[in-house]
Amino acid sequence: MQLTLAHIGPKPPRSGAKAGFEALTQLYLDRIGPYHAIEAVAFKDEAALLEWLGRQRGRTPAFPVLLDSRGKALSSEALATWLGARRDEGAQHLVFAIGPADGWSAGTVQALRAQPHLLLSFGPITMAHELARLVLAEQLYRACTILVGHPYHGGH
Repeated sequence: MQLTLAHIGPKPPRSGAKAGFEALTQLYLDRIGPYHAIEAVAFKDEAALLEWLGRQRGRTPAFPVLLDSRGKALSSEALATWLGARRDEGAQHLVFAIGPADGWSAGTVQALRAQPHLLLSFGPITMAHELARLVLAEQLYRACTILVGHPYHGGH
């Protein structure tokens, strides 16, 4: 199963203070590699993401997961269960997307109404995009390890 970690905004920096977040995010993306193919992609705006989603081809359509404070909050174990269920159902491509600074527009959410998708929340707090990407990458790695019984999760 292919995983894509997408966000609306500029490409992550290669140097400077924010590059530390990118290095940590990449660490988790690399750790996910043995479990799933994974890539990170930046989009200039929501329209570019929706257009890209429309071009994704496979036996099954790409399944978008929009990170949004209005979404469903899942524990690490519940996220792992959800991820495993999508895998077992034959999903080929999951796209986890962090929206623009002012949140997803009603138009984007409406555009996805006709297809399966998930609004996922890390809670009502607002966090910087770089931090949200890091948290998402770590939680996806944690979900992968939970599914295979790896001791990384360990209930903490």
